[in-house]
Amino acid sequence: MPPEARQNFQRNAERWMHMSPEERNVMRQRENQRRQMIQRETETALQDSGLHLNPQERAQFESRYIQERRKVEQTLRQQLETERQKELPALIQELKKEFQIDQPAKSPATKPAESPNPKK
Repeated sequence: MPPEARQNFQRNAERWMHMSPEERNVMRQRENQRRQMIQRETETALQDSGLHLNPQERAQFESRYIQERRKVEQTLRQQLETERQKELPALIQELKKEFQIDQPAKSPATKPAESPNPKK
């Protein structure tokens, strides 16, 4: 297992250990739903391919489909993150301009008022 994958696995294991039983159940349910969705999509891909496979070939097809799908999803996540990182500086600048307009100018005049000099 590559070091990055090992670190990710360790982080996930630690997070799992700190979860309450309810949180663990929610995570299990989500994982089951994800697996069911992938199974349905794998079945659809096999039907769309028009292939008629024996059980061993079918298992290989499903395995490869899931493997290649994972690669596609990882590539898309990386592309999305790259695009997000490109867009964030402009977004921050836009928000900075917007919120600076809404705030009063910070100048020496906005310092707390000093007590007036008493007249003699």
